Amino acid sequence: MRVKAVEQAVVVTKFVTACEASYQAFKTATLLKTLTVNALIMGEVGVGKRSLASFILPDASIFDASNFDELLTALESCSEVIITNIENSPNLKRLIDTIKENTIRVIATSKQSFNNEFTDDLFSVKFDIPPLTERGKDVELLVESFADEASTLFGGNEKFNIKNFKPDLTQNAKSLRRQVMINYLLQDIQDNELIEIIQNYLHDKLGSNSDYKKFLYLYEVPMINAGLSRFKSQLQLSDRLGLNRNTLRKKIADNKEYL
Repeated sequence: MRVKAVEQAVVVTKFVTACEASYQAFKTATLLKTLTVNALIMGEVGVGKRSLASFILPDASIFDASNFDELLTALESCSEVIITNIENSPNLKRLIDTIKENTIRVIATSKQSFNNEFTDDLFSVKFDIPPLTERGKDVELLVESFADEASTLFGGNEKFNIKNFKPDLTQNAKSLRRQVMINYLLQDIQDNELIEIIQNYLHDKLGSNSDYKKFLYLYEVPMINAGLSRFKSQLQLSDRLGLNRNTLRKKIADNKEYL
């Protein structure tokens, strides 16, 4: 039964439920889908708040609370609505008064635990979605899902190489998806393609007489990082690169911002 629920969550909401915390959040969303109460979903960027909100109210229009005039106009003619980033509303009291006056069903999201005297009265249910740093099993499933998406998007048959892959969870699923897409694209990149990427990056940045030294880190940093990861010691790396050990140490010190 649990496995079936997990599969359903992935297919219907794109909200993975491999770990207990996300599974409980999905259970709450499933319950809210059968009720008519207002709810506030809280959590960091990229944890799946909007996915669950759309699962609860699949036919509702979605508005960012910062677009205040557009939102107020929409509230005049709808019976249910999803409001994202409700903490950014420039006039929260007026917004909530309008919702109550028009008896509108609302599912809202907030980027952090959000407590306010006006919202406390409006939302019968509040729940948090934990960040992916606390949802290790979800991360594994998301990496697999994003890799499949990358394979379809880029038309490749390559299996995603997870060796030395360290998930970027700074923005949860948002940063993780971007990272997987980039890594998938680059894992079998050709020399000429890599050169073209760097060339395009540098094209509009060049212009001073110190640019060679300024942008040398684009070559040195990945070389040093890859070498240290592969050979495990500065001594081994300096030998492989044909550099004096002190020269390598200086390059590491010069590029410490990126290493």
